[in-house]
Amino acid sequence: MKFSNPIREWKRRNPVEHSSRWVGEHVGFDNTPLPRLTMATLSMGVLVSMGGFVFGYDTGQISGFLEMEDFLRRFGQRHDDGTPYFSNVRSGLIVALLSIGTLIGALVGAPIADWIGRKMSIIFWCVIFSVGIIVQISATDKWYQVMLGRLVAGFGVGALSLLVPMYQAETAPRHTRGALIATYQLMITFGIFLAAVFNYAAERHQAGKAASWQITMGLSLVFSTILAIGILFFSETPRFNYRRGKVDKAKATMMKVYGVPENHYALHMELEEIRLKMEAESRTESAIREWLNMWKAPKMAYRLILGMGLQMFQQLTGANYFFYYGTTIFAGTGIKNSFVTQMILNGINFGVTFYGLYIVEHYGRRKSLIAGSIWMFICFMIFASVGHFVLDRDDPENTPHASVAMICFACFFIFGFATTWGPMIWTICGELYPSRYRAKAMALSTASNWLWNFLLAFFTPFITSAIDFRYGYVFAGCNILAGIGVYFFVIEGQGRTLEEIDTMYLMGVKPWKSAKWVVPDLDQMDEKMRHRLEQTNPELAIQQNNTGGVRAEEQGDKVRDGSEDGLTAKKEEA
Repeated sequence: MKFSNPIREWKRRNPVEHSSRWVGEHVGFDNTPLPRLTMATLSMGVLVSMGGFVFGYDTGQISGFLEMEDFLRRFGQRHDDGTPYFSNVRSGLIVALLSIGTLIGALVGAPIADWIGRKMSIIFWCVIFSVGIIVQISATDKWYQVMLGRLVAGFGVGALSLLVPMYQAETAPRHTRGALIATYQLMITFGIFLAAVFNYAAERHQAGKAASWQITMGLSLVFSTILAIGILFFSETPRFNYRRGKVDKAKATMMKVYGVPENHYALHMELEEIRLKMEAESRTESAIREWLNMWKAPKMAYRLILGMGLQMFQQLTGANYFFYYGTTIFAGTGIKNSFVTQMILNGINFGVTFYGLYIVEHYGRRKSLIAGSIWMFICFMIFASVGHFVLDRDDPENTPHASVAMICFACFFIFGFATTWGPMIWTICGELYPSRYRAKAMALSTASNWLWNFLLAFFTPFITSAIDFRYGYVFAGCNILAGIGVYFFVIEGQGRTLEEIDTMYLMGVKPWKSAKWVVPDLDQMDEKMRHRLEQTNPELAIQQNNTGGVRAEEQGDKVRDGSEDGLTAKKEEA
């Protein structure tokens, strides 16, 4: 059997003239294809993504701390015989207070970023995060000091979870923007994995000493310091500078990250897009009225509820059941070194996320999420059934095969989550809302994520103590409901412009027919539909006034491809 060369096929199907690196032919401008990647873009992506690493590292370390001898002796409670233990309330508060802090930090971080800028905000929240870490490290025997320190650190983690993608989105070239933002998610998984590795090493070499948890926790300060100092060598985002009237600085930053001269057509298009967005924002009303109008706008209540529901179900898949309490869970299955198990789970989570970045653009959102729900449902059904009916929970060593089976299906579950529901929900929520309300709507969906994160982190110890591994059946049911919800309510966004997706929601396209649905031209729609589109995408109305009626679909391809011929090329390919 003869196999074709996949690299040659890739080159044949994706010539630069049909990619977002090609800007077309425009008189008076430099029209050379954009460089695939510049050192400025790469270094910015790696450094700023350190904010995601801080997030993942702080999330991943707490699971191991709860099982460390010194941490348990210092901050746990005592049985009558003097044996230390963590009650459900205490362990739940220590784990979950970070989520409350992140919720507050994410909501407060946005207005501060608009006030002092993205760059200075990142430095400010790195300092806040470091204060929270210092409060925890200095604790000697007061468990509530650790809890309050995690709350303060959560302020920084939550704000950085908003600011890092925002900085990348506002700075990165359009043809690498998606990959760079996905790097943020990748760094989160890397942080979780590295926390498990350090937990294992510290407990092995410093068992019974304060250093067993203080070393791992103290390393958080190193990573936040790298981010805070490193960001000083980068410019403020072009969009923030432009809004402050610093057009020359904005253009200089864009020239550096794009790697093109001043008269390149891509810079012209990007600056024009920023100008149109500013005009659109200048026509909006007061902040309170904008929030109220958002719920009243066509199909917005539907999409707001959908976005918050998707973020809720991302938590109810059960992934954090393993990430937060993995070490404790597998200690209960008789695994002699549960730190190793947690390290394996987090390593799988990190490694397969690379494959998830491929899946999202090659198989579509809907198919991937539904397949992921079914996969995770099967894994949890087996995990819970083995844990409840086969495992000897009083003496797990009597049932070693059951313990191995549970570890295996936990790994299978992590594979399904990290390739589908982990990264893709953030992608869908970024595509779900029209430009006018995107920031506020995404803030609500993110708040839903952190709220359910807190609820699961706090109540999981109570639930597992009451129904043991049958808790997995709850997550299995939630995964089926999540898959059904995607089938009936989520429109496929693969290969679509944001304007096309908005049009599909406004026109009530059936989600299960959305992948093959063809969006009509703006000038072919009736007056009522055009008005509804322009109401939620005010820049479309401005473009109509400025250009004499540029079609929304064509404009969307301009924005995405940086090419006036982008739509024609796309249709010729089809």
